[in-house]
Amino acid sequence: MSQKNSSNATTSTIHAADAWSPPTWALMERKLIDTLNEAAVEYVRRYTREDGTIVWREDWPGMDGSDDPYEAFMNLSLLYTLGGNEEIQRLSRLMWDAITWQWTEYGQIHNEFDAYYDWMHHGEGYLYFYFLGLSDPHLLKNRQRAVKFAELYMGRNPEVPNFDAELKLMRSPITGSKGPRFEMTEEDWVTHRGVLDDYLAPFEDIPGVDFASGKCKWSDDDIYREIISRMNERKAKGDVPLNLNSTGLMTNAFMYTGDESYRQWVLDYLAAWEERTKRNGGLIPDNVGLSDTIGEYNDGKWWGGYYGYRWPHGFMSIIEPLTNAGMNAVLLSGDRSKLDLARSQLDLNWELGKEINGKWHVPNKHFDAGWTDYRIQVPTYPIYLWTISMAEEDATRVDRIPYEDHFRKIDMPTISGRNPVTRKETKHYIANTVPWYLYMRGQFPDYPEQILKQNLELITLQLEKLRSPEGDPTSWDWDHPYSIHQWQEYSPVYFEGLLQMMLGAPMHISHGGLQHARVRYFDAKRKRCGLPEDIGALVEALGDEFVTLTLVNLSLFKEHEVVVQAGSFGEHQFTYMESYNQNGDKVDEGDVDGKWLPVSLAPGAGIQLKLHMKRYVNQPTYETPWRAEVEQSAEKLIRGRIV
Repeated sequence: MSQKNSSNATTSTIHAADAWSPPTWALMERKLIDTLNEAAVEYVRRYTREDGTIVWREDWPGMDGSDDPYEAFMNLSLLYTLGGNEEIQRLSRLMWDAITWQWTEYGQIHNEFDAYYDWMHHGEGYLYFYFLGLSDPHLLKNRQRAVKFAELYMGRNPEVPNFDAELKLMRSPITGSKGPRFEMTEEDWVTHRGVLDDYLAPFEDIPGVDFASGKCKWSDDDIYREIISRMNERKAKGDVPLNLNSTGLMTNAFMYTGDESYRQWVLDYLAAWEERTKRNGGLIPDNVGLSDTIGEYNDGKWWGGYYGYRWPHGFMSIIEPLTNAGMNAVLLSGDRSKLDLARSQLDLNWELGKEINGKWHVPNKHFDAGWTDYRIQVPTYPIYLWTISMAEEDATRVDRIPYEDHFRKIDMPTISGRNPVTRKETKHYIANTVPWYLYMRGQFPDYPEQILKQNLELITLQLEKLRSPEGDPTSWDWDHPYSIHQWQEYSPVYFEGLLQMMLGAPMHISHGGLQHARVRYFDAKRKRCGLPEDIGALVEALGDEFVTLTLVNLSLFKEHEVVVQAGSFGEHQFTYMESYNQNGDKVDEGDVDGKWLPVSLAPGAGIQLKLHMKRYVNQPTYETPWRAEVEQSAEKLIRGRIV
C-alpha cells in the first residue's frame, strides 16, 4: 500500500502576461457557461415550486423513485464546480434538500437516505451528494450527512445491519437506511411492472413464461407473484458485485473526514470480492450467500444473482461496479494494481468471445445453458481504467475493440436520452467517452471545437423542448411510471464536452462513479471552486507524469487569478512546470511543489503549461486552498445524545 501524503503546499504564483488572440474553444466555453447559467434557472422555475419541491403527483408507491429527481438536478452542483454562478450554487443546495424532503414524504427516503434499494439506483441518486462535496465541502449539513450515510454500511449499528464487518459482505442486494431487505413485496416493484414486460425474465423456470422469448409479463398478476416469490428465495439475501458501487459513498465520507476506517472499508471490501473471484476460478461470481458461499441460495450457481449475468443488463452490471471500486481504491491507496480485478474480468470476457461477421464479439449474459448475447465489447470501461493508470496495457484493452461501428466520432444525442447511432439510452448524456479518448491519444485534433459546438446545440434543443407544450409538467400523464424520468428528458443542464475539455477527463460513470479528473480549478479572488469569469481552460494532453493545459483570459480589462489543483481531490502533486506562448515557444520553466498552482492572467493574456506531476501521492480530500481560515470558524459535527 502506498504512503499517502497530506501536504497542503501551494507553490508560488505563475504570471501570464503575453497577449493571446482568443481561441475559438475558449470563446465557446464561456458561451456554454453563460448559457447554462441561464438555462439552469429556467429549468428549475419550469418544474419546481418556490420552495424547490417538484411539480408532480401527490403520491408515489414502491421502493423506486428518489434517484430519478436527484439525477435530474444533480448537474447544478457539478456546473457550479466548473464555474457556474452563485445562483446555481443556491439552487443546487435548495434542490437537494427539497427532493430529500419530498421523497421522504412519499415514503422512499427515511432519515435522509433511501429506505431500501439496490446500488444501481443508490449509485445514480447519490452522485448528486458526491458533487456537493466538490462544490460545497464546508457546509456543515453535508459533512454531517456524509458521516451518517457512511455509517449505514460500516456494520457498527445493529439497528441497520446492512454490512457484515467480519465477512466483509453486504447482507442483501437491497439495502438502505432501514437495513437489508430480505423479503421484497409486490408493492416494492409496482412502478416497474409495465416497464419490465419488455425485459428478459429474471429466472428460467417461471410458470407461463417463455424464457427464450426474452420477455416476461410482470403485468400478469400470477406471473408477478411467482417472480417476487422466487426473488425472495434466490436473490434477496447475500452479496452481489453491484454493491461495490457503495465504495463511492465511503470514499466520499473519507474525503470529508480523513477517517481511516472509511478508507480501509473500501480496500477490504474490494479485497473480499477479489478473494471470491479467486475462489470461483478467476471469474467473479454474481451472488454469494450470508455465509459467503457462492450460489448459496441459487442451487450453487455462480450466475443468476440480482443484477448479475442473467439480469437484463448483463455484464454491464458486473464490470461497472468493479471499475468504480477499483478507481476509488487507487484514489485512496495510490496502488494502481487495485484496477486488476476489473482488468481481469474484461480480459476473461474478451477471451470468452468469438468472431461474428468478421468482428470480435463477447458474451453479455450467462444462462443455465451457458454464455449468450454476444456483442461488441463496450470500450468505455477500459478507457476509465486508462485515465487512472495511464498504462499502455489499458489503452490496448480499448484499442482491440472494433468500436468504430459502435460509436461514431461525435455522439452528442439530439433525441433526448438516446444515442443517435445505437438508439439506446444515453444515460445523463454521457455519450462521448470514446471520441474524447481519441483526442487524448492524438487521433482527433478537431474534437474540442466540435464537441463544444454540439454541446451548445444540445442545450438549444433541450430548451426548445422545455418551452414546448409537451414540456409543461401539468400536461404530463403522472400516472405513467415513466413520468418520473420526465425531468431528465427535458433538462438543458448537460455539459459533457465542457467538462472533458476543462478537467481532462471523461464524465463520471453514471451509476455511482466519482468525478475523477486530472485537474480542477478555484477562483482565488472569490475563494470558491470553478474557473473565474472570463477564463477558458483546455486540457490538451495527458501522460502518466504530466498534463498539458492552456489558460486564456478573454477579458481585456480584468486580471484574474486561477488556482489549478492537481486532481479532482488534490490526490496528485505538481513538481515542475514549463510555460509556452501562443506560438509554441517556451517562455519559462522551473520547479514547483504543491497540489495547488496559482496562475495570474493579465487582461487578454494566455499561457500553455506543461505541468509535471507525481500522481496519487496525496491523501484525497475535498479541502480548498483556503481551508485553514475556513477551519477556524467551521462548525463541529453535531453529536446526538445517547438515550
